[in-house]
Amino acid sequence: MAMEQGKKLIYIADDALNIRELIRSFLVNAGYDVMAFSNGDDLYDAFLLKEPALIVLDIMMPGTDGLMICTKIRETSSVPIIIVSARDSELDRITGITIGGDDYLVKPFSPIELVTRINALFRRMAYDRSKTEDNTDELSFGDMVILQKTREILFKGERFDVSPTEYAFLVYLFRNQDRAVSRDELLQHVWQFDNQVDTRATDDVVKRLRKKLSHTNIRIEAVWGFGFKMEIAHE
Repeated sequence: MAMEQGKKLIYIADDALNIRELIRSFLVNAGYDVMAFSNGDDLYDAFLLKEPALIVLDIMMPGTDGLMICTKIRETSSVPIIIVSARDSELDRITGITIGGDDYLVKPFSPIELVTRINALFRRMAYDRSKTEDNTDELSFGDMVILQKTREILFKGERFDVSPTEYAFLVYLFRNQDRAVSRDELLQHVWQFDNQVDTRATDDVVKRLRKKLSHTNIRIEAVWGFGFKMEIAHE
């Protein structure tokens, strides 16, 4: 069936047929085009042919597990990824966020909650794209520039790839580069999370960004017991 022009395309992968079809039906009713897969390998093959607007990815599936699929996708793409899983431990959630997931939803969950989170993620991305009225289009720090209208990040003119959550995180730090930003503030403005587990997840996202920034002159320094601050590394 041909996809309607202008609708956002979402891929979902879950080996449970009933869950897969339930998610698909709710997303279709919410106005999205959806392609559903019974395993991560089929979703990844489809991703290589056409990148969707968002991916909903289960962890425990036949073949390559969802965490590995997420890792492979993050090697080349910043497409938003929501991980859904029956694993509800603190470590599992932190792992999911650390490897590149933009949100983590524990089964069983309400399909309405998933749709709400997807809508919120798209709204946040649109907000980040359009928020230029009280900021210039370009945000700069060190040798890095964020082009808000196109959602691009450049380091010395070369593209710097990040996930949507990493992008929102860096934009917020760049906008507040003259001060330290608390973990609670980041959770509220970037993730809309408010519990201690998510504070740990924030720390792990910082670790991921530090690794990506290691070849640049930008550093995210910890402010002990408070949060983070941007610094320029001097040789």
